[in-house]
Formats: sequence, C-alpha cells, structure tokens
Amino acid sequence: MKCPFCSHLETQVVETRVSEDGVFIRRRRQCGACDKRFTTYERPEVNFPAIVKKDGRRIEYERGKLLASFNLALRKRPVSTEQIDSAIERIEEKLLNLGQREVNSGRIGELVMRELKKLDKVAYIRFASVYRSFEDIDEFRALVDEVRK
Repeated sequence: MKCPFCSHLETQVVETRVSEDGVFIRRRRQCGACDKRFTTYERPEVNFPAIVKKDGRRIEYERGKLLASFNLALRKRPVSTEQIDSAIERIEEKLLNLGQREVNSGRIGELVMRELKKLDKVAYIRFASVYRSFEDIDEFRALVDEVRK
C-alpha cells in the first residue's frame, strides 16, 4: 500500500478490525519511510446487474432508489428501518444470485412488491397501485381483496 504522505511503497499493518456490521475491514497502517499512520478500508466489490427500463434504457443499480421506493410506500407505517434494510438485502441477494448481467425493472418491481406484502399490507397496496398503474377502481378492488385473503 502506497503511503498517502510520502508515496513510499512499503507500509506495515499495525492494527486490523472488522466493522461492527461486518461489512468492511479497517486497517491502521504505518509508513516504513516517514512513520506516519493512516487508515484503509476493505470492502467487497459486488457487481449488480444493469437495470433495463421499460423504454429499453440501461441504468446502473442504485440501492438508494430502492430505499426511496420502500420509504415512500412505508411512509407513516409501523415498520422499522432494520426491517426495510433486511428486505432490501434480500432483494439484492436475489439479484446477485440470478447471475445475469441485466435485469428488467419489472422484475425488481415484483421483488419489491413481494417484500412489501410481507412487511405491511397497506404499503403493499400503495406501491402496487402506482406500480401497476390501475385503469379503474375494479382493478384496485381486486388487489385489496387479494390482500384480505
């Protein structure tokens, strides 16, 4: 690892710690030339599939967009942030396990609906009403009847 202070190539790891959530490793390093210390972080690099929108555009996967969708559907609902994070992690795991380079946005929408249905029925209906863009009240009623069963 190159020293950020003097650019010397020889550094020594002084201390290694795993983060509380186990997502990254923190390393304290010391330069062999100038003796200054600095911190590095190691995280796994994960490549999510590209998202293919309805109009054919391809965009990068963004966790923030998924989180925003959940937060909007779950607004003022009694669901913890831990539950939301777990739902998003399950969706991300499914995306990675698909082993595909591209995924249709509709597939992600269905995964979100499945997770919302488990978390909160009202949030599920909120999301589905926008996602499926109902044409009339009968389609909406059918969704509510499905949830009641």
